[in-house]
Amino acid sequence: MNKIVIVTGVSSGLGRAFAVALLQAAFKVVGTVRKQGAVEEFERLQSGAAFARVLDVTDDPGQLANVVNEIEQNIGPVYALINNAGYGHEGTLEESSMDELRRQFEVNVFGAVAMIKAVLPHMRARREGRILNVTSMGGLMTMPGLSYYHGSKFALEGISSSLAKEVRPLGIYVTAVEPGMFRTDWAGRSMVRSKRKIADYDAIFDPLREARRERNGRQPGDPAKAGRAIAEFLSSPEPPLHLLLGPDAFDYAQKELEILHAEFAAWEHVTRSTNFDGNA
Repeated sequence: MNKIVIVTGVSSGLGRAFAVALLQAAFKVVGTVRKQGAVEEFERLQSGAAFARVLDVTDDPGQLANVVNEIEQNIGPVYALINNAGYGHEGTLEESSMDELRRQFEVNVFGAVAMIKAVLPHMRARREGRILNVTSMGGLMTMPGLSYYHGSKFALEGISSSLAKEVRPLGIYVTAVEPGMFRTDWAGRSMVRSKRKIADYDAIFDPLREARRERNGRQPGDPAKAGRAIAEFLSSPEPPLHLLLGPDAFDYAQKELEILHAEFAAWEHVTRSTNFDGNA
């Protein structure tokens, strides 16, 4: 196939698993890394097919566009972008700073949008392309103590949905990829944790923080299988807007939908009571 895919954040975790599987499926992969020392290590995965570019998604958008333009000129036309770069933030809303919120959105939302804006002119000109935004099952449901993270992923879900309607007539497909719990370092080294200081939250939050730490390294999801699923998915002629990865993601999202439907029904009488009466 030799189609070119940009994957952001390939140094570890799902980003690395996506890149490896895509290379095995005969795609060319341009992986973004944040340190020059990681370039050679990534390119050794497959000579002539694995390319690395030093890039932080929070860099100036003009710089991101320059990198994409260079890829287009020196490697070839970008068929797909997988917006994978991101991190988790754990902490109750009241105990988490506004700076932590801004940083969470800078990486998980603004960085992803800047990458989309960098590839869109090329895809639009060719009337072909795929954009996969790695959100999370946490973009469809919530747990206590992850409000900043959920907020960023819900935002990227909404952006993905609206963008899909804008670019589908131009031959470009957008998909929000919603992984569940995979055996990566998301809940370990990659997680930013706000300090605890308000005792009122101990009962609801401390057990969740401890359970997440204990589960780290024993999550049910296999990153290699997720990578193979994405490699196969990129060849689908009619990709959906949403792709859940992992049985836990499916179950959590399904439960959230059931709760929403029940709540909507219970309060439907209020919802429908707010129009003007008659033709007034």
